[in-house]
This record gives sequence, C-alpha cells and structure tokens, in this order.
Amino acid sequence: MAIRSRINVGFQLRNICRFYSNDRKSMSTAAVEEHDEDLEESDSSNLNWVQKLDQHPVLRRREVYQEFLPDPNPFHRNKIREKLERKDMLARRSQIAIPEFYVGSIVAVTHSDPHAPGKTNRFLGICIRRHGAGLRNAFILRNVIDHLGVEVEFDTYDPTLQRIDVIRLEKRLDNELFYLRDCPPEYSTFPLDMEPEFHPEGEPVPINTIKVPLKPLPWLVKWERMNMKGLIDPLSMVNEKRKKKAALKIHTKPWEEFDLMKQYRATIPLEEQIEIFSQIEQKLVDLEIQQRRMKRAKAFVKPKKSG
Repeated sequence: MAIRSRINVGFQLRNICRFYSNDRKSMSTAAVEEHDEDLEESDSSNLNWVQKLDQHPVLRRREVYQEFLPDPNPFHRNKIREKLERKDMLARRSQIAIPEFYVGSIVAVTHSDPHAPGKTNRFLGICIRRHGAGLRNAFILRNVIDHLGVEVEFDTYDPTLQRIDVIRLEKRLDNELFYLRDCPPEYSTFPLDMEPEFHPEGEPVPINTIKVPLKPLPWLVKWERMNMKGLIDPLSMVNEKRKKKAALKIHTKPWEEFDLMKQYRATIPLEEQIEIFSQIEQKLVDLEIQQRRMKRAKAFVKPKKSG
C-alpha cells in the first residue's frame, strides 16, 4: 500500500508539473515577461519586508544578548522552559553585572573556589569560544601560564561567578579561535595583572584584524580545510596530497551558501526574535541604568578633610 500511494503521489505531481508547463507554453511572450516581472516585484517586496524587520529597534540588543535567543533546533524547543529561563537569566543579571564581550575579547573572571586560599580565584584569558543558548550559555578563556596552555570554560549564569571584567573589548575575524592551540604561545599569553583598557560608551566594538601563524606540523586539526580568516596561509605548510584533499568540494562545501533549509534551521525567525526582545527590553534597559549607577558610585572617591 505504501508503494502504491507513493506511485499515485508521483503521478499527481507529474500531472501538476505538466499542467503548469503547458500553461506557460500557451502564454504569449508578453504575458510570460509580465508574469516574470510580477515574480521579481514580489521577491523584491519580500526582501524589503525582511530588511525592515531586521532593522527593528528592538533587535539592536540582539548581538549583545545573544543567549536570550533559544536554540534553533526544533527538537530542543520548549516555549514554557525558554520563558522561565529568560526570567532566571534576568534575575541573575540583577545580582551580577555580565558585560558585553565577544570572541577575541580579553576577559577576567572571579569565581568561588573552596580550595583557594581566599575561597576565590581569578582567571584572565582571551575568549576563544561562546556557545549555548539560555542558561546553558558558556564561554572558554585561554591563557599561557608557566609555558603551559590553560583553558577554562565558564557558564555565563553560574551562581559561583562573582565578577566578570572585560579587560580589552574587541572582536576577531573568526567566530572561534581554537587555532590558537596550534599557534606560538605569545599569541595566547596575557599577564594576569593586566590593566583594563578604556572603551568609550556607545562606540562601535573594534575588530582586531591580526592574522597569526601556525607552528610546524603536526596540528590538532587540519586547519588548511577550515578556511579560517585569522590564519596566515596554512596551505603553504602542508604537502601536495593534503593540498589536493583540501581543495575537494566535500571540504569546501560551496553548496552551503545556497542551502536555504540549513540557514532556516540554524536561525530563529525574525518575528519570534522581535517577540522575545519586546518582552525583555524594558528589564534590560533598567538593568543597564542600574549598572551605570553602580559603576559611577565605585569610580567616585569621597574627598577627605585635610588638616
């Protein structure tokens, strides 16, 4: 029965395609051109509508608060859980200032550690990855200490975090910096007592366009296949066999640029993004005002009487 139903559906689709193809053939040249113009106009109007949605004023905070967007995987969606998570995230942000930072920024984290002398520990490093949605959002910091690469992963909304300081706010050319593991250590080494650099409020985040070299082979990953913008020509360091394999379409994947379903599955619809940020925008504004007041209060030094 299943095979017979598939055959019937196939015949129906074939008949529909034949009907539309014959209908188009029977149209005059002027009618065909007019029909194509109507399709182009509808496509342009749809594109303008999407651009207008993408420039919605509510979405201006989307890049800073990416973790408020749910996981686009439909198997991981649960609207009630997502709403409760957003409520918990806002409550946590009212207790600790979680600043704006990106992959490539230098961040220092102070967290509770029962085995440390003062029950707290502080780690400073470059952010090489941010991932996860909701309360599962996390980031990885990397630094080289005593000639040994150290990486620590922190949950952004972990209650043991006491303070997050952005030492240098900047972006890099890539969304992940795992290739720093195969680069010379000086590109991952930062002093633990590094002083914070001032970034004017409201200014755009600078993009660090530095390109780093790789150490000689072997590498942890075949970076010549990854098309990373922040590396200096890894193809020149491999043999001809690896160069040919890197040029194969199975590694370059040129079809992904036109894979609309993959892009759809990897993103949240704009209408849903607007709905989410409309619910939390006022609370985020209040938290930002509160954090600015606390920052000014800490920066103010009460004058002392002399004499």
